[in-house]
Parts: sequence; C-alpha cells; structure tokens
Amino acid sequence: MNIKIGDIVAELEKFAPLCFQESYDNAGLIVGDAEMSVNAALLCFDVTEKIVDEAIERRAGLVISHHPPIFGGIKKINGKNASERIVVKAIKNDIALYAAHTNLDSVWNGINTVLGEKLGLSDIKILVPREKNLYKIVTFVPHNHAENLRRRMFEAGAGHIGNYDSCSYNLEGKGTFRGGENTSPFVGTKGTLHSEPEIRIETVATKECLNQVIAAILQAHPYEEPAYDVYPLENKRANVGAGAVGTLPQAVDAADFLATVKKNLPVKLIRHNKLFKQVKTVAVCGGAGASLIADAIAAKTDLFLTGDCKYHQFLDCENKIILADIGHYESECFAVEIFYNIINKKFPTFALYLSHGISNPVQYFIK
Repeated sequence: MNIKIGDIVAELEKFAPLCFQESYDNAGLIVGDAEMSVNAALLCFDVTEKIVDEAIERRAGLVISHHPPIFGGIKKINGKNASERIVVKAIKNDIALYAAHTNLDSVWNGINTVLGEKLGLSDIKILVPREKNLYKIVTFVPHNHAENLRRRMFEAGAGHIGNYDSCSYNLEGKGTFRGGENTSPFVGTKGTLHSEPEIRIETVATKECLNQVIAAILQAHPYEEPAYDVYPLENKRANVGAGAVGTLPQAVDAADFLATVKKNLPVKLIRHNKLFKQVKTVAVCGGAGASLIADAIAAKTDLFLTGDCKYHQFLDCENKIILADIGHYESECFAVEIFYNIINKKFPTFALYLSHGISNPVQYFIK
C-alpha cells in the first residue's frame, strides 16, 4: 500500500504538533518531499548510517526517528561527519527522514506519560504544564450567521477547555462601520455609516490550531472584512508540557521500585543518590531531564527518574529527593512503539518496520 509522506506526517503532527518542540530542536520532515508516496516506513530511535542501509534493504522510503539526524546547523554537505553522510545517502536513495523529538516529549500520551505508565504510575499529570500556549479569539457577526460561524470555528479546533468542547461566550451588541469607495459591504451602503446588530463570539484556541481557526473565520464570515481579535492567555495548558508525575498504588521501598524499573525497561544499571525514604509519588522525564529536578522537588515527589544527570546534581538532591538516572536511551527507546501505534491506527495496511539496530552510543562494562 502506497501512502503519501505528507499524509503520514499529518497524522504524526496531529498527535505531536511541531509547535510544541523546544526552540533548540529540529523536528519535522528533514529530508524528502511530502508529496512523494512510499510503500513502507522504518521506525527507529536514532538515525545512523546503518539505519539508512536497513531502510534501503527493506525498500522503506521513509525513516521515522525520535532524535533528528540534523540537530545543529549544516553549512556544507560533503560527507565529513555522520550527519552529512546520512543526508547524502538518504537523498541518493530517495529516502525521506522525519523526526518527532521534543514535541513528542511534550504531548499527552507522548514519551513522559507513557514512561509513567510503564512504571506503574496512576493519576499521571504533566509535571510542568506549558504556559502561554492558549489564545482567546473574539469576532463579531450578524445574528443569523453566528451559529454557522461558531460551528466552523469549533470544527477548526477552537472551543476546547479540558474535557469540554464547543465552549464559547456570546454577547449581543451593535457594530458600526462605513465602507470606502472600493468596498462591497454585505450589509449597508458604501460611503454611509452603518449600524448592525451583532453577536460577539469569544472562544479559546490552542497554539497549534490558531491559524486554522482564523482561516475558518475569514472563510465563513459573511463580511468582506471580518473583524477579529486574538489575545494571548497566561493560562497553563494542563495536558502539554515537560515531564510527568504520578503515584504508585502504595508506598514501596526505593530499592524495590528501582528493581521494577529494571524489570519494565531495558535498563542495565541505575545511578542514584542515597535511597533514604520510601517511594509513593514519582516524577519522570525521558531523556536529559535534570533541568526539572527543582520542579520535581517543588511537586513534593519522592523520586525523580530521568537520564544524563551530573555529579553535583546528585549531591544537591541530598535529603530532598531520590534522583535516579537510568540513561537517556533507556528512558525514551519506546518512542518507536508510539510511532507504530499512531500510524498503524490510521493506516492499518501500511508496512511498518521496527529497526533491528540498537543505536544507544552508551555501552556498559558489566563483568
């Protein structure tokens, strides 16, 4: 079954919109044409030269990874480093490269909430909800057109508050306007001041759907020049953000919890500070999440699990929180499962391959 790359990308970005990636990231379609059709995709954690070779062997025209193959800027492509060789080989063999990285970390049912579920946590919430990600949209429309305009705005993604949808506030008033020489007013006469009974519609929109909602207003509004206002909101967005926090069914010894971690994840060893308390509330952040240690402490969690922690971070956590470093790869490697579930749900007959290779560059000597 051949599918256009853009259709696969649309499903991935519906789940993890690119607007949720961090400013330093490089998620999205990195190499390839969205209009090209492919008959298979190879799913992996990191893109390496061996991964591209595997895609060639499997005749997979698309590679989907968690970490992007190009992270910093590239000024020249002459094959002098791995990133350049990957790009060159992919282009030569008509293989597209797509990555979902920090945007996949930030969304609900993304890396962090799934990590929490794998560790047996319940009542999972985002540890640090995203701020300044919501907007209030206000527009004004004649009474007879208000219902249709609201519907079109809701269809474009506006009006969601928690588990409620189609949320709006509506207020009756009068609008005034006077059309210039080159206008064709929907109501009134150009050159004459006109007063029209209107409905003021207020609703909310998220960052990722804001442009679609504005487009819906412009398309569905009867006026030649619709008036609308967009206000950024300070409200936190509870289901998007960094890290996750949840609770265990009952408090357990810290050593027993770490044993569960090793059982449920491909973890060979765990670096930790003193196991000075039992564990009931756990915060997690896949990848390099040490920047959230203070947030985990503020949330009164017993243990914070992440990767890539430094010596002094363990030292600073003394008697405040148990810090457990399971490794970067080990805390995120199930990203391929998330990719598989997203794509397979929408395109069940499309060929998806999970890479045979383990790309973790960190190795462990265990005698």
